[in-house]
Amino acid sequence: MRIAAVLLAVVIALGACSDPEPPAPAGGATALPGPVPTGLALRPVPPDTPGAPVFTGALTDGTNLAVADLWAERPVVLLFFSSWCTTCAERQDALSELARGYRDRVVFVGVVTEDEPAELDAYLRTHKAEFPVVVDADGTISRSYAVREPGAVAVVAKGGALLRGWPGGLNASTLDQRIRELLLG
Repeated sequence: MRIAAVLLAVVIALGACSDPEPPAPAGGATALPGPVPTGLALRPVPPDTPGAPVFTGALTDGTNLAVADLWAERPVVLLFFSSWCTTCAERQDALSELARGYRDRVVFVGVVTEDEPAELDAYLRTHKAEFPVVVDADGTISRSYAVREPGAVAVVAKGGALLRGWPGGLNASTLDQRIRELLLG
């Protein structure tokens, strides 16, 4: 009995000494959507709508994401932001809540430029941003969408048609209205 108690104490002590594994970066593969809900009703895409620029990029955890794979199944809202952008920070809590409300029906994807990994991770955790975030290190993705500064938003229909973009971004209530007008049937 005494030996078992000593062994248990050793196991507990060794467990306390080991470094816990750090949490996965926010905005990584764990934030990707689940299956598309059954019966998702979407508005038809207007004829002659241009295609959205296709891109592949690394999420915050290094996982590669091909955005076309997402919009093959459902609409996508692209949020272009940076942790140092004050307008982005002012809007982010409400946008994060909106993204959670549309989870799996409309996928929100962050595209971040000019940011440091630790600052970005802290920003995403502070604002409870639970959507995938692509790191656009050289700005190629942003330039392909004509984004000159963070805070921009683009809405892409299922199938990849670029429905609308807002260079200065939108607040959550206005974006919610636009999603309902442009995407949901």
